[in-house]
Amino acid sequence: MLTSFWLIILTVGLITLPIQAHRPSDSYLTITITNSVLSGQWDLSVRDLEYAIGLDVNDDGDITWGELQERQKAVEAYALSRLELRAGESPLPLRVTDLLVDTHADGAYAVLRLAAEERFKAAALEVNYGAFFDLDPQHRGLMRLEYQDETRAAIFSPDQTTQHFELSEPNRGKELLAFIWEGIWHIWIGFDHILFLLALLLPAVLRYSPAGWEIVERFSPAFINVLKIVTAFTVAHSLTLSLATLKIVHLNSRWVESVIAASVVLAAINNIRPFSKGRAWVIAFVFGLIHGFGFANVLGDLGLSQGAHILSLVGFNVGVELGQLAIVAVFLPLAFALRRSWAYHRLTLRLGSAAIAMVAMVWMFERMFDVTLLEF
Repeated sequence: MLTSFWLIILTVGLITLPIQAHRPSDSYLTITITNSVLSGQWDLSVRDLEYAIGLDVNDDGDITWGELQERQKAVEAYALSRLELRAGESPLPLRVTDLLVDTHADGAYAVLRLAAEERFKAAALEVNYGAFFDLDPQHRGLMRLEYQDETRAAIFSPDQTTQHFELSEPNRGKELLAFIWEGIWHIWIGFDHILFLLALLLPAVLRYSPAGWEIVERFSPAFINVLKIVTAFTVAHSLTLSLATLKIVHLNSRWVESVIAASVVLAAINNIRPFSKGRAWVIAFVFGLIHGFGFANVLGDLGLSQGAHILSLVGFNVGVELGQLAIVAVFLPLAFALRRSWAYHRLTLRLGSAAIAMVAMVWMFERMFDVTLLEF
């Protein structure tokens, strides 16, 4: 019974964790070195800047262009105090040359145009990044470096605040590992993706019949069922992640996020009132196509070149699969061990699915009408 309790905590209690399912905190930094001249652009979320320094001067809940201009000096001071460049061993001071506004998939961004105070003559560049980590440990800084017709990518996190670039020798292996870890991290903090996967996995140790859900006697059928679900989801989201990241197909982000929430609702309801008749892999494939567009939002705004796109795409996708498999590896043996218990059938499967459906319905409403009801 104690083990059943922990499985219930895994499937229902996750709802109380402070994880941002649909409001990732990212910034986008581009550094360009051309003929010894270093320039850059840093896109910082207006929402993050409001938390960090306050932009809503009149406290009406609406940040205007006028308010952003009024706080321009504070924005510049915050940004420049949290970004340090070094040319070899020497500091490379930066200045802000312009402030603009742009829109990314997750909202409005302040765009800072940057320029180095001195000419760049070193063989290496070091970037130290410290924005927003004290406010949000899930924040990520996505960087693009352009030098001699080559594009390199890097990711800043609370555990990786410094990136070192040897300009003559691109370290593609390091970039690949960075995007693999980012894919793992994204699936682990993507609460909507986790709940969709859990909703599909909950009945994996059962078999649907006209009489209802029945126990699977052996582990192998349950494993094959999970394999079908994971494979279908992987194939589907890999396809649309590739199409979206390579800018072949583009869908409205609000529509995508709303449908992702709807997919969680339907997957959970299917456990209570089955309509797929045990073919959860079909649901995984159909809605996995939409989840792929959601994954692509992380990479789409980075604006990488074609070669760098492929590297980041492969690494990120591998990371997503590893993160997903880690969840399956923990959940499946535990669910199989508890499949005969009353707690699994009544609490974990039914109550857990109902809780997942209710939270996802709130998410769907939030995303459709751009309101905030839950803080995760």
